[in-house]
Amino acid sequence: MHLSANEGIEANTFVVTGALGFVGSALCLELVRRGALQVRAFDLRPASPWSDDLKIHGVKIIQGDVTCKKDVERAVRGADCVFHLAAYGLSGKEMLQVGRIDEVNINGTCHVLDACLEYGVRRLVYMSTYNVVFGGQEIVNGNEGLPYFPIDDHVDAYARSKSIAEQLVLKTNGRPLKNRNGKCLYTCAIRSCAIYGPGEERHFPRLVSLAKLGLLHFRVGKPSAKTDWIYVDNLVLALILACVGLLDDIPVKGGAPVAAGQPYYVSDGCPVNSYEFIKPLLNSLGYDLPNSYLPVPKALLLGKFFAVLYTILYPWLDRWWLPHPLMLPPEIYKVGVSNYFSYLKAREELGYVPMVTPKEGMAATISYWQKRKRKSLDGPTIYAWLFCVVGMSIMFCAAFLPDVGPVPFFKGISLFFFRSIQVVRMVFLIAFLLHVGEGTYAWFLARKVDPANSRGWFWQTFALGFFSLRLLLKRARS
Repeated sequence: MHLSANEGIEANTFVVTGALGFVGSALCLELVRRGALQVRAFDLRPASPWSDDLKIHGVKIIQGDVTCKKDVERAVRGADCVFHLAAYGLSGKEMLQVGRIDEVNINGTCHVLDACLEYGVRRLVYMSTYNVVFGGQEIVNGNEGLPYFPIDDHVDAYARSKSIAEQLVLKTNGRPLKNRNGKCLYTCAIRSCAIYGPGEERHFPRLVSLAKLGLLHFRVGKPSAKTDWIYVDNLVLALILACVGLLDDIPVKGGAPVAAGQPYYVSDGCPVNSYEFIKPLLNSLGYDLPNSYLPVPKALLLGKFFAVLYTILYPWLDRWWLPHPLMLPPEIYKVGVSNYFSYLKAREELGYVPMVTPKEGMAATISYWQKRKRKSLDGPTIYAWLFCVVGMSIMFCAAFLPDVGPVPFFKGISLFFFRSIQVVRMVFLIAFLLHVGEGTYAWFLARKVDPANSRGWFWQTFALGFFSLRLLLKRARS
């Protein structure tokens, strides 16, 4: 490898696709810190939580779509190196949007490769995934010698598309550039595992939301199932080392750079059960993980149910009001079946060694989430919401609406508990007044202890009463 940590970075121009995301923004800032001449952040979104920081540090933000060839060419023209991070369909309901997944992950990668060859880009680093070789089978301490998982046997479109795209990238390695006097495009792939860190957008927000709503009822798989995780700074380091490994001024293999045409697994190097890994985070936020385990075959039945349900809801998958499914089959395999790999090849050829330990990374992540929780509105479980909202709605219908539609049924339920319609009306009015009083008190209290969310505390407490107020009182005491 090269002696200078910034060799191949200083005075060079870089393009990062998907750059307004969690990893892409961190990579852009690190390239700037290491002395890059120009860093271009290419992303479909016009802005993100990181875009202001990128602008402050001089990163040029280019809005565009990797599925549009002209947008890609506009971003890539004049670059020395491209980091291709843009992808779609990693988790949640996005996994079911097969057409969009193939369009972004396969066609988008083809556009990036074509633009690199057309405009003389010498280096391309592709961020891939463990899933190009993992399809639900147990893999213990795997390495780059494992074959690709059969394309037609992948359980999800994301893994299949990433496998196809990675193979395209690696097969393009060594192809001559157009009008560049015999010079070639060198490519490599960094196969990443699950990513975490302050600001991570996919795994932890979803898990914390489920825990907050009381929907984490079981763990999937056996306690012995282990997977890899990687802290964002470690992944950024691996990407930069791969970029440096594509420089051709110190060839080691038949005149080619050390990383040319090569895939590399990278991780923190500490395989762990995923639930044990996130347990400290959830406990620090006041949430508990269940102790019961659901075997993978039974969990798959549940996952397939959600897959069918959300396939029926396909026209509305991109709507904000439709939550992510509880779990899908590919996600069950990832957490319920052991799949972890060695980063020995990355260490020997690229010099990759994790610079942040899992303990340090999780500590930083916990600190971020604790600050985030203090700035947000605490809420009870979904069962409290159902009890209050549905209960009050049933009493209102039974007490004041005519016998139309389901109202007679609601009256029957109410009369079972309260014996007469007059009592139902009285209970509803008392409950309504209590909720108004509790909401008003919550608003005044929140103006002192959480002024940024005072309006939210009022409406939540108005809807839920003491279920919400007790959380505000707890915050006031702390």
